Amino acid sequence: MKGTPEFPQCGFSRASIQILGLQGVDPKKFAAFNVLEDDEVREGIKEYSNWPTIPQLYVNKEFIGGCDILVSMHQSGELGDLLEKETVLVPPEESADANAEKPSS
Repeated sequence: MKGTPEFPQCGFSRASIQILGLQGVDPKKFAAFNVLEDDEVREGIKEYSNWPTIPQLYVNKEFIGGCDILVSMHQSGELGDLLEKETVLVPPEESADANAEKPSS
């Protein structure tokens, strides 16, 4: 991605991180690399995946796509199904615990 999950450096990276958050991806099962820090990696990842844009999502070492693909998969429900199948979501008990800790308004 361009930037970091905490400080995305482009709108597509920001959108991708937001989608992964909405889907409930477990931060312990997520890694990001700031391609702005390494031009060789920035160009190499495009060649490796044969995909011209960044960010790029890989799930269990399989290339899924760029931001446009993530948006489409998110809207269709396909991304949620994939992420659940690949067991990269926050476990339901942890998710329930996190919701219980939120203060009510």
